[in-house]
Amino acid sequence: MDILTLNCGSSSVKYQLYRWEEKRILAKGLVERVTIGGSFIVHEVMGNNKVKIERECPTHKEAIALIMETLINPEYGVIKDISQINAVGHRTVHGGEKFNKSVIIDDKVLATLEEIKVLAPLHNPPNITGIKAAKELLKDI
Repeated sequence: MDILTLNCGSSSVKYQLYRWEEKRILAKGLVERVTIGGSFIVHEVMGNNKVKIERECPTHKEAIALIMETLINPEYGVIKDISQINAVGHRTVHGGEKFNKSVIIDDKVLATLEEIKVLAPLHNPPNITGIKAAKELLKDI
């Protein structure tokens, strides 16, 4: 099982791709300057050099799409197809009194996150955007 984790900040998206059965990280990286211009991704396959790719990402959705493209790139990707990703984990900063552990994100959870985003106004809105983008890009998860 391959698990993609995302941490969306106001102008960045950090990620790691885990291979659960082997308890190891396949790749990790960061898309910087999302929404503000001059965007780029720094991608690291574990045990190899980092690669930097410059590409404008005016939205978090485009940053997450770039991450997925990078993960399947024939030269420096680590999986052959996005369908190999079995789950996505999102880091949210504050779940209020509603969430104090990991939960499966459904429409009700997403609506609750929208309601309590004021508890972490710099962090939770970009993470909600990332959740919506990942749901759209990875429809089967």
